[in-house]
Amino acid sequence: MDGKVHIMLLPFLGHGHLIPMTDMATLFCEEGGVRVTIVTTPLNVPNVVAQHKDIEILTLKFPCAEAGLPEGCENTDSIPSPAHVLAFFKATTMLQSPFEHLLLQHPHPPHCLIASAFFPWASHSAAKFKIPRLVFHGTGAFALCASECVRLHRPHRNISSDSEPFLIPHLPGDIKLTKMMLPDYEKAEGENDFTRALKEIKESEVTSLGVVVNSFYELEQVYADYYTNVLGRRAWLIGPLSLRKGKRSGKQPSIDEGEILRWLDSKEPNSVVYVCFGSIANFTGSQLGEIAAGLEASGKHFIWVVRRSEKEFERTTDGKGIIIRGWAPQVLILEHQAVGCFVTHCGWNSTLEAVSAGVPMVTWPVSAEQFYNEKLVTEILETGVPVGVKKWGRIVGDDSVTSEAIEKAVKRVMEGEEAEGMRNRAWKLSQMAKTAVEHEGSSHSHLTDLIQYLRASNSIS
Repeated sequence: MDGKVHIMLLPFLGHGHLIPMTDMATLFCEEGGVRVTIVTTPLNVPNVVAQHKDIEILTLKFPCAEAGLPEGCENTDSIPSPAHVLAFFKATTMLQSPFEHLLLQHPHPPHCLIASAFFPWASHSAAKFKIPRLVFHGTGAFALCASECVRLHRPHRNISSDSEPFLIPHLPGDIKLTKMMLPDYEKAEGENDFTRALKEIKESEVTSLGVVVNSFYELEQVYADYYTNVLGRRAWLIGPLSLRKGKRSGKQPSIDEGEILRWLDSKEPNSVVYVCFGSIANFTGSQLGEIAAGLEASGKHFIWVVRRSEKEFERTTDGKGIIIRGWAPQVLILEHQAVGCFVTHCGWNSTLEAVSAGVPMVTWPVSAEQFYNEKLVTEILETGVPVGVKKWGRIVGDDSVTSEAIEKAVKRVMEGEEAEGMRNRAWKLSQMAKTAVEHEGSSHSHLTDLIQYLRASNSIS
């Protein structure tokens, strides 16, 4: 196959994986000597538009009906309710057989499969075809280490109440959490569908060649070393993938980018609050009202992204802000000098995009590993402050945050000496991120090392 390394990517069907893995595909091809195949489902093709001639896109039919899902539910942000989450994950396990058929039919078998962690069966499929498998988690080294230390040592078993803080054992940095902040699947006792899935994910990671991480060494040096040297996982840190040159992957924005830029251009540097909670989290009407009141009380200009499903929320912005319903051009907004604060759910893509842009954060974790990411931002990097969320939720965010707490957190990040310190630290990290992806930077070196490893192990001259 023309002397090129052929890498196949199998992203999980959610924007938190589809976007960075599509950027990853382009990054591999831009490096040269690599050909990439992305495997997804028909309705996700618009989210993985090939941006390089050496990217091939193949599709697998998603078994909506067979799993008891409504037709068209092929992405995590189209799951109609929390009750359908299990059915969605069940549907993803049913992709194994058609995926193996695709591998069998492909004229040029891949030299490597990079599959999302949520496809543990991919390790079995890769082994069947004697293809090395790499794992992509969609999060950073700190969260990978923290969650593994919690899984191995179960410190939450030794506390008397859900709100009592406990130390994450053996993790550098003296990080404390409460049981309420842990994901349901991490604190569950006994075996259920989620704990079984988590076990399978861990087993498939251990048997894989290693992990590809959307992060950069300088950001999480202690934890990247811990992950490799203590937990014994081979890792290549090749991010931030959002800094890849060229057009970003993802949906079309729900608002004209020129309109946003003109509005931002009219504002002073570091004067605008950007509020976005990702593509999955939902909030109650009363909590949306508290957010609106908190932004109003802060006196700051703002851009606020709300989900289309949050239709009950109607509010005028009195000229102080812009409300975007749907998908926002997030990287474009964060990189503008007018933006001085990001109120975020701490999804890893959002966190890393803020780091890359040098924007301090108000942290509002909702689900997944987001409480770990909050600790990284607020306690390790010291580039943000917590809004005060106490409880993990699967899809619906904690609705106990008051407008006063929101106002106070925003002002802490944007006004005074403490804010200036956060801004300076955030700026320094953004410079490190940009250096990491340049030629001979740490991420570029990890990328070329991975390609050379695959070339050598497959005897490609």
